[in-house]
Amino acid sequence: MRPEKHSLTLKGHRTSVSLEPEFWVAFRQIARDQGKPINQLAAEIDAARGVERGLASAIRVFVLGALEDRLGDL
Repeated sequence: MRPEKHSLTLKGHRTSVSLEPEFWVAFRQIARDQGKPINQLAAEIDAARGVERGLASAIRVFVLGALEDRLGDL
C-alpha cells in the first residue's frame, strides 16, 4: 500500500508525516496502550530522534521496537 499523509501537532506546530497504513494502525494502538494522545507520542519520538533520522523513519523504528518488545528479541 502507498504511504498515507497525516497531520500531527508537535510543540504547537502542524507537520505532515507519511506512513504506510499498517504503521498508522500500529502507532495509534501503541499510543492507546500507553494512554497517550498520538501527538504526544509523536512529539516524544521527535525529541529523541536526532537530526540524522526523519520523523517518519523514527516512528517506523519506534513501532518496530515496540512490537519486538512484545514478541521478545528477534
